[in-house]
Amino acid sequence: MPDLPAGLILVSFDIDGTLEAGEPPGPITFAFVAEAKARGYVIGSASDRTLAEQRAMWQHTGLSADFICHKHHLADSTRHFSCQRKLHIGDTSTDEYYARLAGFEFYDVAGLPARGTPGWIL
Repeated sequence: MPDLPAGLILVSFDIDGTLEAGEPPGPITFAFVAEAKARGYVIGSASDRTLAEQRAMWQHTGLSADFICHKHHLADSTRHFSCQRKLHIGDTSTDEYYARLAGFEFYDVAGLPARGTPGWIL
């Protein structure tokens, strides 16, 4: 897939088992998220955690999330973004189910493409 202009990629992150702040901690670091944000990607979280917990997590990181939602509201919460490509990174079949239901690509955190892989976001 060719490089897309900034703002045309949306990346949604599950928290628990996916992000380093999760319970359990996942392999995605906030440095990874910050790099995606620096590239102009729309970033945020779709989790089972309460919205207040998600907001507190993002505030603690110093990163500004473009959206925060429960995973079953992923489609409604991101509909207003005009992105060519939307993907969700998670660690469960529930993450995959809701990502695909919302029309997102799904990437299992345990099998992410290597940096620089054609079609990957970083």
